Amino acid sequence: MKLKAIHFAALFVFLFCCNSAPKENNTNTESETDTSVPALSDASAKLPLNLIQLPAGFSISVYAEVEDARSMALSPSGILYVGNRSEDKVYALKDTDGDYKADKKWVLASGLNMPNGVAFKDGDLYVAEVNRIHRFPKIESNLNKPTSQIVYDKFPTEKHHGWKYIAFGPDGKLYVPVGAPCNICESADPIFASITRMNADGTGLEVFAHGVRNTVGFTWHPETKNIWFTDNGRDMMGDDVPPCELNTATKMGQHFGYPYCHGGTIKDPEFGNKKPCSEFVRPAQNLGAHVAPLGLKFYTGNMFPAEYKNQIILAEHGSWNRTKKNGYQLSLVKVDVSGKATSYTAFATGWKDDAKQTNWGRPVDVLVMPDGSMLVSDDGAGVIYRITYKS
Repeated sequence: MKLKAIHFAALFVFLFCCNSAPKENNTNTESETDTSVPALSDASAKLPLNLIQLPAGFSISVYAEVEDARSMALSPSGILYVGNRSEDKVYALKDTDGDYKADKKWVLASGLNMPNGVAFKDGDLYVAEVNRIHRFPKIESNLNKPTSQIVYDKFPTEKHHGWKYIAFGPDGKLYVPVGAPCNICESADPIFASITRMNADGTGLEVFAHGVRNTVGFTWHPETKNIWFTDNGRDMMGDDVPPCELNTATKMGQHFGYPYCHGGTIKDPEFGNKKPCSEFVRPAQNLGAHVAPLGLKFYTGNMFPAEYKNQIILAEHGSWNRTKKNGYQLSLVKVDVSGKATSYTAFATGWKDDAKQTNWGRPVDVLVMPDGSMLVSDDGAGVIYRITYKS
């Protein structure tokens, strides 16, 4: 009897252990701990995409819905990170079924101070608030429960042009702009109206470019590796003056004119007599007045026709203080082999109604995908578009 009891006890322990182990593992499955929500709903289906005019062969669709969608960064694994300015959140998006539409969306952080800028490097996500930079280590292993560390927190706290676009350059450094804290002014602190750069760990901060009023987008030429950046021109000089700018820096320490000179030749009415325009680097291309150019990329994919290869597509967010609306489109700037801008034309239009002087969307940032398509964020419509080409 005693032997049978021992055998029965051993059998009970064996059955309990074997049956309970799978249940313990199941409690940690992704499906039960996944904090994502759907990235698309019926709401975006109501957008008037038929109004958007593109060159022949191009088409546009909605990739994801993201409130106040602003700057974008893509990881090598294909996860898209999106910041915003008017809200306080940072998002991650993933196309899990390969249908070229995001189906999962995570809120990675909330309660942040205008987290416009996002950048990705070596498995880590970087997020820019007005005065500090966060790093989310090993973000793709922690989408459901991300944590961040402060990399740098000494940027000015002024919110006027305080939101930041960030990106890592070919030199491995993180580039961070600091906009002018005003419409037009001289600042005693040289960090204002500049583009700075730092090491990935937040050390070694230095001013790379001066005289940049408010850039909310930059990229690097795929061959020369020179930085190209948009700059928003000052307000209150009239409907057609000054132009917004597309600039390129060929070395560290160059000055691009603000607040003394606009568009390369226009003296500022308040500060223009202090320094001549000849002292500054002229724009690579003057853009429309008050079009508010933001994100830009050189097209490096293989889906679009060959004429687009290594050419710039930039987002014009649109004017706010002009009698007639200007911008609200994607523009194409062609650049020759010497790195000189040769033309500036519209690429995608239709987000504004010229007759009614209204708009339903505002392009913000552009991103070239591995398949050659292009993503475009829109903080007005609250979506991210995908632009494709088929001959």
